[in-house]
Amino acid sequence: MNPVEVVTERARAVRWAVDRVSVAPLLIRLGVFVAGLAGLLLAYPAQVLTGRPLAALAVVALLPAVGPRRVWPTFAALVTVGGWLLATEGYGRPIALWRLLAVAAALYLTHSLCALAALLPYDAVVDPELVVRWLTRAGGVLLASAVLGVLLLRAADVGTDRGFLAATVAGLLVAVAVSALLGWLLRRK
Repeated sequence: MNPVEVVTERARAVRWAVDRVSVAPLLIRLGVFVAGLAGLLLAYPAQVLTGRPLAALAVVALLPAVGPRRVWPTFAALVTVGGWLLATEGYGRPIALWRLLAVAAALYLTHSLCALAALLPYDAVVDPELVVRWLTRAGGVLLASAVLGVLLLRAADVGTDRGFLAATVAGLLVAVAVSALLGWLLRRK
């Protein structure tokens, strides 16, 4: 084949693939992008969110939407956490509970939607009920996590260093208990 025929054949293949793309997988990937960008914008200090850094954060949010099966969701989560640390430690922004819960929710939604997007090929025909159930389950996890987190923070008297330590230890104990319960349930089957 000569080079012109190769290019023509590839263009035909790309056109065929684009014609087969369905709406639901694209909307789910759009949700990955929006949740990722929201987490990044909430995590980073306002002084950084101008010009090139903002464009770079938009690219970081786009990467998991394009490649949800690759390393990009983890990369975006690490960049988000890095922004949170930069804002709180580097710029001295006080930790606000609403912002902490919003960043955690955005990280979880990005992760959950990436898992769904990784399962769906671009040409999948998806029942809307599947997406609604997926998002309902994710919303339940977010609500339960927020309520439990606020209760643990209030119970631990977070105003002191001892309170931060107590909240951290309590959170780790809950995470270990949930992991052990899930492991036991999987072995039981």
